[in-house]
Amino acid sequence: MRLQRSPALAAVLIIITCVCAFYTTAAINIPLEIEQPPTITAQPPSSLIAFPFDESFPMTCEAKGNPRPEFRWTKNGQEFNHSVDPRLMKEENSGTFVIPNNGNLTEYQGTYRCYASNTLGTAVSQEVEFIVSNEPKFPKETLDPVKVDEGQPFILKCDPPTGIPPLQIYWMTINMQHIQQDERVSVGLNGDLYFSHAVEKDSRTDYCCFASFPRIRTIVQKTAMSVHVKPRARDSSESANAILERRPSLLTPPGVQSEKQLVKGDDLELECIPEGIPTPKVEWVKIGLGLPDGAEVENHGKLLIIPRADQKDSGKYMCKAKNPLGEAVHYFTVTVEEPPEWVSEPQSQLSMIGTDVLIKCSARGTPEPSITWRVNGVPLKDSPAANRRIFDDTIIIRNSKASDSAVYQCEASNRHGSLLSNANIMIRNLPPMILTKDGEGYFAVESRGVTLHCNAFSSPPSTITWSKDDSSESVEGSRFKIHDDGSLEISRAEKSDAGQYTCLAKNTEGSSNIDAMLYVKDATRIVVTPEDQQILKGSEALLSCLAEYDESFSHDFELVWEKDDIEISFNDTVNLRYFVEDSVLHIVNVSHGDQGVYRCVARTPVDQDEASALLMVLDVPDAPENLVLSEHRGRSVKLTWIPGDDHNSSITDFIIEYEENKWEMGKWRELLRVSRNQNSAVLRLHGHVEYRFRVYGVNSVGAGPPSKPTEMYRTPPAAPDKNPENIKIEGHLPHEMDINWEPLLPIEHNGPGLEYKVSYRRQDVEEEWTEHTVKRHSFVVKNTPTFVPYEIKVQAKNNQGWGPEPRIVSGYSGEDSFFWICPQEVTSVPSTAPDDVAVEVMNSSVVKVTWTPVHKDKLRGHLGGYRINWWRLRSLVDSKKRHGDKHMLTFPGDRNHATVPGLTPFSEYSLIVMTFNGRGNGPGSHPINFKTPEGVPEKNPVFRVTDVQRHSISLTWTPPSEPNGILTGYLLEYQLINGTEEVGALQTIDINNPKTSKWVLRDLEPLSKYKLYLRSCTTKGCGPVVSEECTTDLETTPLLFNVSLAASSSFANISWISGGEHAEFYIAYKNKREGHWKISEALNTSLTSHTIDGLEPETEYIVRLIPISRVDNYSIFEDVIMTPGLASVHGGISTQGWFIGLMCAIALLTLIVLIACFVNRNKGGKYSVKEKEDLHPDVESQGMNDDTFCEYSDNDEKPLKGSQHSLSREIKAGDSGDSLVDYGDEDAQFNEDGSFIGEYGPRKEKRVSAEIKAPVQTPA
Repeated sequence: MRLQRSPALAAVLIIITCVCAFYTTAAINIPLEIEQPPTITAQPPSSLIAFPFDESFPMTCEAKGNPRPEFRWTKNGQEFNHSVDPRLMKEENSGTFVIPNNGNLTEYQGTYRCYASNTLGTAVSQEVEFIVSNEPKFPKETLDPVKVDEGQPFILKCDPPTGIPPLQIYWMTINMQHIQQDERVSVGLNGDLYFSHAVEKDSRTDYCCFASFPRIRTIVQKTAMSVHVKPRARDSSESANAILERRPSLLTPPGVQSEKQLVKGDDLELECIPEGIPTPKVEWVKIGLGLPDGAEVENHGKLLIIPRADQKDSGKYMCKAKNPLGEAVHYFTVTVEEPPEWVSEPQSQLSMIGTDVLIKCSARGTPEPSITWRVNGVPLKDSPAANRRIFDDTIIIRNSKASDSAVYQCEASNRHGSLLSNANIMIRNLPPMILTKDGEGYFAVESRGVTLHCNAFSSPPSTITWSKDDSSESVEGSRFKIHDDGSLEISRAEKSDAGQYTCLAKNTEGSSNIDAMLYVKDATRIVVTPEDQQILKGSEALLSCLAEYDESFSHDFELVWEKDDIEISFNDTVNLRYFVEDSVLHIVNVSHGDQGVYRCVARTPVDQDEASALLMVLDVPDAPENLVLSEHRGRSVKLTWIPGDDHNSSITDFIIEYEENKWEMGKWRELLRVSRNQNSAVLRLHGHVEYRFRVYGVNSVGAGPPSKPTEMYRTPPAAPDKNPENIKIEGHLPHEMDINWEPLLPIEHNGPGLEYKVSYRRQDVEEEWTEHTVKRHSFVVKNTPTFVPYEIKVQAKNNQGWGPEPRIVSGYSGEDSFFWICPQEVTSVPSTAPDDVAVEVMNSSVVKVTWTPVHKDKLRGHLGGYRINWWRLRSLVDSKKRHGDKHMLTFPGDRNHATVPGLTPFSEYSLIVMTFNGRGNGPGSHPINFKTPEGVPEKNPVFRVTDVQRHSISLTWTPPSEPNGILTGYLLEYQLINGTEEVGALQTIDINNPKTSKWVLRDLEPLSKYKLYLRSCTTKGCGPVVSEECTTDLETTPLLFNVSLAASSSFANISWISGGEHAEFYIAYKNKREGHWKISEALNTSLTSHTIDGLEPETEYIVRLIPISRVDNYSIFEDVIMTPGLASVHGGISTQGWFIGLMCAIALLTLIVLIACFVNRNKGGKYSVKEKEDLHPDVESQGMNDDTFCEYSDNDEKPLKGSQHSLSREIKAGDSGDSLVDYGDEDAQFNEDGSFIGEYGPRKEKRVSAEIKAPVQTPA
């Protein structure tokens, strides 16, 4: 019943609404401690379908209230006592019952509603329809065959059975083959199969309609239908396939217009299926507007679908079927309707006694919903009340009393559904009841917000105030805010905010209060965050995460690691490769599955901080896949592939390899390299070969695994594609020319029968090519003129034909020759030395050498280059001449100057220059002597601390091995270091006496560490520094006195005298060149000596005595010793009696031999010619090397007939320090590749022999 609204009544309603709004609490949540009517908390859906495969079907109804509600049900509007049916399963204190699927369910089919009641009212659930689905079946029937003339339309009816939607229709043959659909044949929305016109191929006997019901998992089949198409009779004037054409008409829908209604949210589907010849095409339009966005046309244009239609899709639509003979149209009037939807849903209310209560309920929908009111489940008209009125969509209760408390139901319905809402109306006056627990503790984080709760329930509503620490004043400030629900929000909490807070709730009926404690903690903060990483597979990843947090949470703090939002469990056997150590996450043996986002979460009970890092795993590319060979064209084929995963490192290249089964089966070789943006390549191949191919990718990590190989591909034979390369023309002998070349690889033969055609002719005369065919890869041309140019070419051929035109190369026949010593020996080295050799000193270690090149007529072959030999005669500090090691540099090519580096400053050198060709070195030039200027000295080999006192340090050193000039003195520096970052000022002492080798530093700090530096100086400056560290002492008594060393070839003996107090020390020694210290066991000063074993002969050693209490570089004693050779006599036995007697015997025997030699010399005389040969050897001898047939020798073991040698001459030859004999003719090792590297060869001593052999002497 609707009332007529008047202006006066509307004004009264507005006033009442304002007053009620002031005193009413909407959408209340009343605590169960207070008496209240029932509230439905769970109810069934609007429909419940009994699927046959479900075990049971729950009818849910749950409610809360005080007193506890009781439940009852109605079925189809009648009372239904579910508790008396033993088949139904019930739950205690619940309205829910369960219908089991163990029998006939049809008797339970119907519409149910649940009621929950207590003494204060009744709440009602929405209606639920329990639907029992029957198994859909097609009727058993006998269908007559469908007979149709060719060209006529026809329809096969499906008429599917009813069942639980959705319904899906399929047309298939008896063999489950789908009937092909197109513009002529299609299935309609009703399931029928439409044919626009019949053709002969439509004739068949097994048209079957299948209806599928997915929700009940059922498919049913209709009896197969038979169609017979009668071919149309054709006149002789008609073509064989001629069929009379026909304008379109619509098989469905019938007529020219129809109406379509649907519910908002459903898909709008409009269908037009035409017939005609030719087959018509269908067009869709919306009258006055274009088709909506999202509109779809399916079923070959016959079906228009607008998904999820709404009000704007209502209107008029038209379909038009056209062919060349005309068109047919149909109009659709579409109306989109809506089920009910709340505009204003009634709300539960708690109101004061004596106030006016308004309950509003309105809904919208299409058609417009009807509104039905109930109170406690009873229609409003059946439960009258004097103070209750209905005004349009609102119930007004005037001057409400406690007895007016009830549950009001409002239901809005139209043909598309219904809505039901319960509103609990409570009329009571209540003092405040604070629902939040008293004494609650809250934790806040400094500089962040916190909320303290105070949920109060009362009628009328309470006023909430908050105070702190027993203060009567309410908290104030911009950081404090009290919300409508009573909670106190504190923003940007400070440490001073900590304390006890009191919430006071007060209304006209009374007051209540609770306390709360607030603790303000330091914020949790990650200070070291994990960083993004790219890491190689198989290595170890390290992710750091270090956090700061409030110290009070030391037992409650946890650091959690997550991967891709899933926490990592370190106790899980799956994650054995993960562990955390010192706030670092270790991932051992990283695999591809470890890639992802890792999050570190630092968590306390009150807050947390987190940081993330991306871990990318790098690896070689995966193997390419799907290799395909295509475009086969004899000796070329196209290979395509699909690249594998690059594992976060872009592929740079693809390598294509091949394997052939004829020459090197099982061996893969690279064929082609292509760039990363290619996944195919055309392969150029050799002939007469069976190939297989594979591909692998390369990225910055490395080469990935190869793909699976392709199938075999065989190429046809062909003529050679290339000729031999690297043709070499050599003249090992006069009048011959050797021609050699690199043979073609077996795979390059391109077919059987490979041979080479060698062609040659002289270059300097006009003559025809001389040709020879050979199978080997060399050929010798006989009887050639000496060293004349030739043109040569070599061409390959096989049974298929000749290779390409060969390239012409030039070469020379055999070089000139002459005989030397051995008649069978041939040599052809350059015949003269460079002239005008001069030396220009560039600095103390580099000189520039110039010369006049040797004329080509004297080269006797191809010029190889020039060699410079030089040797050091003496140091200018020492006037005594002695040969140093000989050095050599090779300079390829034709040149007239070179630079010689690496010389020792302040020295005298000698130098010769020679040229060389393919046979060897020519004679050397006349030696040139030169001097290098003064430089800075080398390091001092010994610099050590000999004594340490409280305020002084004693030092000793030896001069540099190479002063590189005249020493002017030493620069001694020292500074205090004491193990701190700051060091003391550098103190400098200039020692101007070069003979000084000791110094005492005085006035030092006791127990302090000093760094000591020493450099030797010349007029050119000071050399490199040598340093020591030492700590001054408290005691002044030295540990050891009179330390001495005696060395043998394999051991050394150290002796000493103890300083009095017994202490322990080490002996450390090392090979001066190798630099690895060896340390003895601890020794006591009470001993008097120690022997070091295992030394090498002729080796320098540094020996130190180090106190065991020292940790720095301080030593008691340091010296350098040189072990003698194996033939030497140990110094330790030189003073023994038997040794002295042996030496005397040897001396007497030596004297007798000398007398015998002197007599023999006087008898035989001196062979002066031989001495001259030794001092001035023939320059031709300098060209001999190991490549000649007979080695040239000037050895005295083959003396000239009748010659005699004296001991004096033998000694003279051996002692000559700057003789050209020793340095001019030595063929030392050298490089011929043009590198600027000096080769150092050992000095080759001149060997001499005598008729009378002297016994071997061992020097003392």
